[in-house]
Amino acid sequence: MDEKRNLFKAFWHLFKGYWNSEEKWKARGLLIFVIALNFAMVWFLVQINTWYNEFYNSLQNYEWESFWPLVGKFTGLAFCYIIIAVYAVYLRQLLEIRWRTWMTNNYLNSWMKNQTYYRLKDSTDNPDQRISEDIGSFVSLTLQFIIGFLKQMTTLVAFGFVLWELSGSFTFNFAGMEFVIYGYMFWFSFVYSGVGTFLVHKVGRKLIGLQFNQQRYEADFRFSMMRVRENSESIAFYRGENSELETFTERFKNVIQNFRKLMTKTKHLNFYSNGYGQLAVIVPLILAAPRYFRNEIPLGGLMQTISAFGRVQDALSFFVDSYAGIANLAAVINRLAGFTEHVEEVQKVESKVKKSFADSLKISDLNISLPNGRELLKNLSLKLDNAKYLLVTGLSGCGKSTLLRTLAGLWKYSAGEISLPKNSKVMFLPQKPYLPLGSLRRALIYPAAEKDSPPDEKLKEILKTADLPELVDKLDLAEDWSKILSGGEQQRLAFARVLLAEPNYIFLDEATSALDEPRELEMYKLLKEKIPQASIISVGHRSTLFQIHDEELKLEGNGSWNLREII
Repeated sequence: MDEKRNLFKAFWHLFKGYWNSEEKWKARGLLIFVIALNFAMVWFLVQINTWYNEFYNSLQNYEWESFWPLVGKFTGLAFCYIIIAVYAVYLRQLLEIRWRTWMTNNYLNSWMKNQTYYRLKDSTDNPDQRISEDIGSFVSLTLQFIIGFLKQMTTLVAFGFVLWELSGSFTFNFAGMEFVIYGYMFWFSFVYSGVGTFLVHKVGRKLIGLQFNQQRYEADFRFSMMRVRENSESIAFYRGENSELETFTERFKNVIQNFRKLMTKTKHLNFYSNGYGQLAVIVPLILAAPRYFRNEIPLGGLMQTISAFGRVQDALSFFVDSYAGIANLAAVINRLAGFTEHVEEVQKVESKVKKSFADSLKISDLNISLPNGRELLKNLSLKLDNAKYLLVTGLSGCGKSTLLRTLAGLWKYSAGEISLPKNSKVMFLPQKPYLPLGSLRRALIYPAAEKDSPPDEKLKEILKTADLPELVDKLDLAEDWSKILSGGEQQRLAFARVLLAEPNYIFLDEATSALDEPRELEMYKLLKEKIPQASIISVGHRSTLFQIHDEELKLEGNGSWNLREII
């Protein structure tokens, strides 16, 4: 019971957002209109059911003069039904795409807010799949289920009355007493469907977990291939094909093993569902045949009764027929709810580092630790005067990059105070620059939008200054630049971004590691020449960096540190 309650709670949490959003009135109006169209479809089905009685009675009585008028009546009813059915689906899909657009934008904004995508990377598998696939599945399956349920309940009410009137009464003797069941076919359909729904749940309930795992295993397998594509050069240098094939095989094995379990459970469910459906074809005929052969109902009444029983049976069998879809929806809800929960948990975790304003960069009593509690830095306090350069050194793993992450606001396991001048521009350069897909212009001005691009003349001049003259005529060429440019060229392009942005504070995390020492020194001199007002904090090891920096902050890795002036 708790599991079902949690599933419903998760569904409601995912469902309610759009219907209470700024688009709620348009959404609700469109949903009501779609439901109204489905109700109209039920009304036309009732009219067609009545037509069965008239048509087959005329056939039984050889009334030729009624044949073509009744065919014409059916044609009119069928034409109207088709038009309504087509637009019911079309408008439902319109509502679906609007709802999906809203949810996708909402999730994308939450994912990107406050670097949630960065802090979420180790706690949620395949967030791209959650946003790109699961949201679409959730919206589509939810609308199908809600509208289908309302339509079938309307069908049940409409055809229930028809079936009650047509089925008459069933009389039998038991223990010397006579019993009469009025509307016996109606009651039989209830019992038949109730038992069927209970049994289909028993047969297919394990599909929910299997569907959940199948999507996860498929995504893991796809992600492993994406990793090879993104790191193809490194793998090729290592001759790591066999190792990667082993990874592919292991992950694909999970896909196949789970799919075989899914096949088995689906086979059991299909055996039951098909048997249930085929039995429902013959049952109304068997139940209504005695009254027909006793001349209590004509042929038209028999056919109308069978048709009405089928409609009632379909309505009552909604959960039986939809069980596979419901199982899939439940799996989607669990995946999306898990993703949502992780996003909300991450966003609740706030750094204890206080941000304030000062005349220059000041760090006061800064403490940094790992998630396991191990201290990397304890009570760091320093002041970096404007236009001064600070070099951060230390052994690998001592917390140099983590210090920069803390200054950037990415690392939450920290406390203290960081002060910067008000309205100062800050820029961070990681060791491996990020080059977005698209044109070279977009890669150069990133993270600015192309519509805010400076004039071409300025961009070309910046490229020449950063020693990238061969790229001057390729600003609007769209390529995967992370694959085309070498590591050194990518790092020089990152420096070109800095020259373009002219920030007040520049933080470099081994941002010149792919450059030779003379060119590394040249890049730093460019910064000093072109942006003389900038202050720089660098993480690095080379001796050339000591030539350009004013102070050294050496981290010991056990919480201690040492700050000295470079002479």
